[in-house]
Amino acid sequence: MSRQVKPTLEAVPNDASQEVPARRRFIGTTGSLVVGGALTGLSAQAEATDLWSRGFGHGSLDESLKARTLRLRTERAISNHQVPIPRHQDNDDEERYTNLIGTDTRGLPHNARGEVDLAAWATLKQAVTTRTVADFEKVQLGGARKLVNPLGTLGLNLTGLASNQIAVPSAPALASAERASDAVEIYWQSLLREVPFHEYRADTSNALLRAAAAEISQLPGYVGPRNAAGQVTPDLLFRGTARYLDRSDGSGRTARTVVPPGVAIGPYISQFLLLDVPYGVSFASALIRTQTPANEFLNQPAEWLAIQNGQNPTRSLAFDNTLRYVSTGRDLAEVARGSAGAGAALQILSTARSSNPLRVGGIGAALSPTNPYLQAITTSASAAGSFSAAYLQGLLPLGVSRGIRAAYWLKWFVHRTLRPEAYGGLVHQRLANQVAYPLHASILQSEAVSRSRQKHGTFLLSHAYPEGAPIHSSYPGGASVSAAVQVTLLKAFFDESTPIPNPVQPDPLDPTKLVPYNGPTLTVGGELNKLATNLGVGRNWAGIHWRSDAGASLALGEEVAIALLRDEKRTFAEPFEGFRFTRFDGSAAVI
Repeated sequence: MSRQVKPTLEAVPNDASQEVPARRRFIGTTGSLVVGGALTGLSAQAEATDLWSRGFGHGSLDESLKARTLRLRTERAISNHQVPIPRHQDNDDEERYTNLIGTDTRGLPHNARGEVDLAAWATLKQAVTTRTVADFEKVQLGGARKLVNPLGTLGLNLTGLASNQIAVPSAPALASAERASDAVEIYWQSLLREVPFHEYRADTSNALLRAAAAEISQLPGYVGPRNAAGQVTPDLLFRGTARYLDRSDGSGRTARTVVPPGVAIGPYISQFLLLDVPYGVSFASALIRTQTPANEFLNQPAEWLAIQNGQNPTRSLAFDNTLRYVSTGRDLAEVARGSAGAGAALQILSTARSSNPLRVGGIGAALSPTNPYLQAITTSASAAGSFSAAYLQGLLPLGVSRGIRAAYWLKWFVHRTLRPEAYGGLVHQRLANQVAYPLHASILQSEAVSRSRQKHGTFLLSHAYPEGAPIHSSYPGGASVSAAVQVTLLKAFFDESTPIPNPVQPDPLDPTKLVPYNGPTLTVGGELNKLATNLGVGRNWAGIHWRSDAGASLALGEEVAIALLRDEKRTFAEPFEGFRFTRFDGSAAVI
C-alpha cells in the first residue's frame, strides 16, 4: 500500500493549486526580514533570473550582497517546496502477512522460528507512525543493539529537497520471482567469496563460476546484466545495475533496471579502488587488510536467532596478515564494510599523476567542459570558493548526509523490507522444517542453496560480518546511496570522457602487486559508475543487501545530488552555463 504522511502542523500541500497561497504566506512571514527590497519583484519565474547580471544597485555593496543572499535563499526554498511529494508505494508485504515475515523486524524479540513478537512490533509501528522521540524510546528491543538513526531522517534540509520528496519503486515482494533471484544471487556470492575476480571470464575454467552463471541465467526474475544472447556469462556475474522508478506507471510499483555505462567493461573492480590516494605529500595505500576464509557467520540457527533478536555477536572477524589489492568478493565486502569510499576518488581525479613508479597516485583528470575557468583569462578557481577540488571536497560530505536522510526515511517510514539474513531464515524453515512460507520456487529449487547446505549444514545464508546487517531495513541501501551521491557530484565537475591512463589490475599470481590492464578503454565516467556499483554490491557480497537495494540507491542518490547541484548552480558569480553529465541510465543530465 502507499505510505501516507500523517498530517501535522508542518505538513506541506501536495496539490499544485495550493502552492501559490502557500508561497504568499511564506513570503509574508519573511517580509520583516527583507533588507533593501531584496524580494521586490519575486515571481514564479524567479528561478530563471540572473542575479549576477543586474549590478549591485544603489545601496551599499555589502548590503546588496547580503540582500541578494536572502533573495536567492528564498527563491530556492520556494522552488524546492513546490516540488510535490511523490507517491511512496511499498510492496504490501507488511499488510499481506500478519506474522510480518516479509518485513524487517530485526532487533526486536522473536520466537524460535524467527517470527517477531507482535506486541514488540506494535511499539515500533507506533513509533514509525508518530515519529516522535518519546515513542521511539518506548520500542521494545530484543537485545543490546539499537535502531539505526530513524530520527536523523527527519532533519530539515536547508539545501536540496526534503527527504520525502524523492521516491524509489516498490521493493520486490517476498514471494516474487525477483526477490527469489536476488536471493539465489547472494547465495552464489557467499559461495564464491574466495574466487579471484581475474577468473571471472567468459572462457573461465572455474566450475563454480560456470554453475553460478548457468543457474542465474535461468532465473525468471533476474534483472542483472546479460549478453546479447540473453545469457549471464561468468564475466557479467554480479556486475551492478541501477533501479529507476518507471515514470510511465503512476502506481509507483514498477522498476526500470539498467546497467550503468562502463560497469560491464574491463576489470570487475574500479580503478578508483586500486590506485593509491594522494593527500598532499602523502599517499593512502590501496592495499587493504583482508578477511580470512574462516569468516562465515549466521549460518547456524542459534547464532542466527541471536542476531535477529538484536544481540551483540559473540564471534569476531579474523584477518590475514598480508595486505593485498581488492581481488575477491570477500575483499570487496570488507572494503564496503565501513566506508562509503567514493570521496577518495576526488583526490585521485584532481591530483596530477605521480612520476614516482612506486606511487601511482592521481590521474589529473580534465575538468568538465562547462567549467567557467577553462575560458577565464585572469582568474582561477585554485581556492575553495567555487569550482575547485577544495570546494567539491566540502560538497561531497553534504551530499552524503542528504542521501542518507533520504534513504533512511524510505527505510523507516515506507518500505521496511526484510534483510537477506531474515529471508535466509525463511528458506531454512521452509526446507528444513517444512514451514509453509510463501517463497518462490526458484529459491527452493536453487543449486546455490543446495550447495550452501552441503558446505554449512543448514539452509541459512552465510554472512561475512559477525553482526549481520545494521538494525534498519534493507531497501534502499545506505552505503550505495552515499556512493551514488558522491559519484554523481564528481561526474558533474570532471570530464567523464577522460581515459584512465595506464589502467591496472591485481596480479593474478600475486595480489600484493598490480599489473597493466590491456583491453577496452576505461573512462573516468565509466570507472566512477563502476565504483558506485562496487561499493553497493560489496554489501551484497557480505550477505546484508539485495541487488535491488543497491540499484534503487543509485537512482536515489543521483536525484539527491541533482537537487544539490540545482541549488549550488544559482550561487555562482562566474558566467556558468550549468552542469552536464551522464546519468546512471546513460541519459544526459543538464542543470
